[in-house]
Amino acid sequence: MFDQPAMREKPLSIAVLAMGGQGGGVLTDWIVAVAEANGWHAQSTSVPGVAQRTGATLYYIEMLPPRGGQAPVLALMPTPGDVDVVIAAELMEAGRSILRGLATPDKTLLIASTHRAYAVAEKEKPGGSIADPRTVNAAAGIAARQVIAFDMEQTARENSTVISAPLFGALAGAGVLPFPRPGFEAVIAAGGKGAAASLAGFARGFAAAGRNDLPQAAARPRVRVTVLPDSLGSATLDQRLARLRALPPQVRAMALAGFRRTVDFQDLGYGDEYLSRLEALAALDAAHGGGARDFAFTAVAAKYLANAMAYDDAIGVAHLKTRSARFARIADEMKAGDDPLTITEFTHPRAAEMVSLMPAGLGRWVSAKPGLMAFIDRRVNRGRRIETSKLSGFLQLYMVSGLRRWRRGLLRHHQETRHIENWLGLATRTLPRNYDLARAVLAARRLVKGYSDTHARGLSKFDRALSAAPLLEARADGGAWMDRLISAALKDENGEALDGVLKTIREM
Repeated sequence: MFDQPAMREKPLSIAVLAMGGQGGGVLTDWIVAVAEANGWHAQSTSVPGVAQRTGATLYYIEMLPPRGGQAPVLALMPTPGDVDVVIAAELMEAGRSILRGLATPDKTLLIASTHRAYAVAEKEKPGGSIADPRTVNAAAGIAARQVIAFDMEQTARENSTVISAPLFGALAGAGVLPFPRPGFEAVIAAGGKGAAASLAGFARGFAAAGRNDLPQAAARPRVRVTVLPDSLGSATLDQRLARLRALPPQVRAMALAGFRRTVDFQDLGYGDEYLSRLEALAALDAAHGGGARDFAFTAVAAKYLANAMAYDDAIGVAHLKTRSARFARIADEMKAGDDPLTITEFTHPRAAEMVSLMPAGLGRWVSAKPGLMAFIDRRVNRGRRIETSKLSGFLQLYMVSGLRRWRRGLLRHHQETRHIENWLGLATRTLPRNYDLARAVLAARRLVKGYSDTHARGLSKFDRALSAAPLLEARADGGAWMDRLISAALKDENGEALDGVLKTIREM
């Protein structure tokens, strides 16, 4: 596969692309150590990226067997088109290495983990902006001579180690370096603490060195599950199950999920409110030809009505952060065992959020006084760190969570309820005139999410998108245009693309 040591004229070069916390530096040190332990000359350099996910750190290693007692001159940076091995600790970093020309079809072995750690550019947009991993698969098959790929992050988790261990194992199993396996393992064992877990991860990576599990296209689309369970666990809940079964079959699974979400958000009575609203919408749908359209109107309502009713607020956030299951999950993910675990929550309340927790009448009175709102904002608008692993910090959030019992009387709930009624009112008025547009009006609710500034931006886009509904009502393609508005609104934070589509609609 590669030149034999005695015949090698050029250094063997390895590029490692890893993010913070993945052990890229440790992996590089291991590679250098195993080369030097076998009498080779080895050198490593690194160029750090920006932050943790906007750019990976590039580690570069060159090694060469001894020749006549003379130390070789080794390069400090990889040369595109002249790298023997590329190791990528995440799938899109493998794609980045291909774009940089580090992987070449006549020379390079590409070792990559297939898991994803989403980039800032993927997470910052409101809509679906996740890069398609199959693009990397297609490129890797062309750009690299050989590919070893599988989910090494999962392998690391299963062995309570970090991803550098299975990456090192895959490198050893690939046979790229002419060193025996015990030499690789000796380097890991020399690390002392955590060596047993790292050796287990190494063994799994070594055994999987022949795999290529890069993501492929789905063989068939996912089938929507529409079968309800036989029971929800109690006679009281099973009464609601009967109501769910009375809904159209196309709606039942999503309606069950929506019911569970609204009950978890508030209480069983709130789940009943959700079902009552959905039943009324289903009746209207049936009366206006929904049966011939697979009850698309009600199916969309089942999802977005639950999202609207289970809105994000400070009470809900506090409730999620103080659940015992969350503490158990974090301890399990961190492999804490019996070791003490410190959990710090970062909060940044603003005046609007604080006032939204007031009784509706008082909150409206305070909101109408700009001077008072500015005074409150000066007092509360700052970042806070709350250690919920301590009793004092836990009680702070637990008290906020306890406001759930009074939530229906608070300003935020009154505001959200009025907004839901206006939204459903527009959809039901549109339904007799333009079925598909009414369905799209319901789908526009996906623009509203989060709280504080995120909620305000989403609500602004939502209102702007729905302002076009009267202009589209008489058009047969009105629903398609509303879908375009929604897609445009999700493309950027400020809604510039949305404004462009709105302008087109108004000029038609």
